[in-house]
Amino acid sequence: MATDDTNKPEADDPFSGWAEALEEQRQHDDAQTDTSEQGGPLTGEATRPYGGTDVPVHDINMVLDIPVQLSVELGRTKVPIKYILQLAQGSVVELDALAGEPMDVLVNGYLIAQGEVVVVNDKFGIRLTDVVTPSERLRRVSRG
Repeated sequence: MATDDTNKPEADDPFSGWAEALEEQRQHDDAQTDTSEQGGPLTGEATRPYGGTDVPVHDINMVLDIPVQLSVELGRTKVPIKYILQLAQGSVVELDALAGEPMDVLVNGYLIAQGEVVVVNDKFGIRLTDVVTPSERLRRVSRG
């Protein structure tokens, strides 16, 4: 990743690498699709058929500040309690995931994407490689 050291010394700003990565991602997203100007179904006021009547869909800004728990899962395993009680410093717990497999990205326990680990300025992050479609997310939530 190329850096511009003329205006922002990285030692002073620990988030400068993340800002660059986020800006790069934003530019990539803008280049792929720009639906913000088209007024998609979650912007402004729209109506949706519901039981033969139209129900207004309110502005998505109402929910943007609600905090959610985002977690990245490396893998899982099931072990008996006696094994847990024998764990000590230096113990190794084998997980079901293979080395090199994508990691699961969960929001409030629901899978929303998979990705690979990246390191930016000595901090871990995850680069999303596959995002679950909104319709698939709804299908999984309704089954859960």
